[in-house]
Amino acid sequence: MKHLGLAFFVLVFIHSHGIVRHVEADDGGFVKTSGVQLMLNGSPYYSNGFNAYWLMYVASDPSQRYKISSAFEEAKKHDLTIARSWAFSDGGYRPLQYSPGSYNEEMFKGLDFAISEAGKHGIKLVLSLVNNYENLGGKKQYVDWARSQGQHVTSDDDFFTNSVVKGYYKNHIKAVLTRRNSLTGIAYKDDPTIMAWELMNEPRCTSDPSGKTIQAWITEMASYLKSIDGNHLLEAGLEGFYGGSKQSSNPNFQVGTDFIANNQIPGIDFATVHSYPDQWLQGSSEESQLSFLNSWLDDHIQDAQNILRKPVLFAEFGKSLKYSGNTQRDQLFNTVYSKIYSSASGGGAAMGGLFWQLLAEGMDSFRDGYEVVLSENPSTASLIAQESQKLIRIRKMYARLKDIEKWKKAREGRNRGYDGTNGK
Repeated sequence: MKHLGLAFFVLVFIHSHGIVRHVEADDGGFVKTSGVQLMLNGSPYYSNGFNAYWLMYVASDPSQRYKISSAFEEAKKHDLTIARSWAFSDGGYRPLQYSPGSYNEEMFKGLDFAISEAGKHGIKLVLSLVNNYENLGGKKQYVDWARSQGQHVTSDDDFFTNSVVKGYYKNHIKAVLTRRNSLTGIAYKDDPTIMAWELMNEPRCTSDPSGKTIQAWITEMASYLKSIDGNHLLEAGLEGFYGGSKQSSNPNFQVGTDFIANNQIPGIDFATVHSYPDQWLQGSSEESQLSFLNSWLDDHIQDAQNILRKPVLFAEFGKSLKYSGNTQRDQLFNTVYSKIYSSASGGGAAMGGLFWQLLAEGMDSFRDGYEVVLSENPSTASLIAQESQKLIRIRKMYARLKDIEKWKKAREGRNRGYDGTNGK
């Protein structure tokens, strides 16, 4: 009730004191952090979003770029304002990086277009720099490149420790961050359309379940990235699995990461969590999966708030329609959204959620069971739009509070006989 009371007070104060300017959220500028909140232009930034890993890949073919525009237009209609995508494709078919340091300009132009188009639609981007998995190359491709140069590497996990491999990855970080967009003329590291960089999609190091290998790698790479780009936020790409101190909160496996320790690294600006009960608890009932999800969400929001003292983004969540119906998926979406809104409405650490994954119409080859085509899934689309509107209302409330503070200071200045501009 206290949150409703605050919102009610703001509205009453605005109308009773003649502050009637319609406040719209200004999405220009770089997103920053302040305690457990993201900040944009001086106000807390809570926002709803989606995953679209395919943006660069599809946009690298100019004849297919309308699909990016269409997806962003549909997203904007549902007030979605953050998209997460890949800034990597290593070796193999239509790569961004043919080999270490050798880049495919057509793929880079595809990423240029995706960033430019996101900016036009007021959508912030979270861009991931490498994959844990073999899809589009990932850490395996980096290790294979090193092996072909005579390095003694025996495991894909050598990605995290081999100096040559780490050098390849650092060079990729630099190549992407210093890229100048061929459409806008803005270097990526200077572009406020990009909200954050992600070191890796779902880093895992099963050869070292203690988490120490991942800890050292994140520490080194976060420091390197920040030495090039001081404008943007950085997150590690973690799924949210805990280390030994809180093992009981995990599903029944350990992947060499530690949600608490890994996110306490100074260069990491906010935490991330992924949520796939249907994958992690295969064979269990819907009730068991939802029960796990509720605890999983609560644990991470509380730990981000009280231990990490950093914002947390639910960067992937979803439910496959291959094994369930729309009703079950909507129930999962509603659970995630309710937890985020409950935290955000109290000024808490949960900053938003990004469902996996948004597709435009005519992208059947990208369907994976988790896809959401907004025009095809009206009940899910309605839930998404409702969450977007709720978070926008929170942002507007804070913007109005900021206006009230400005108004009060100006009035106090007038009452004292000065306008506050001359410092006397």
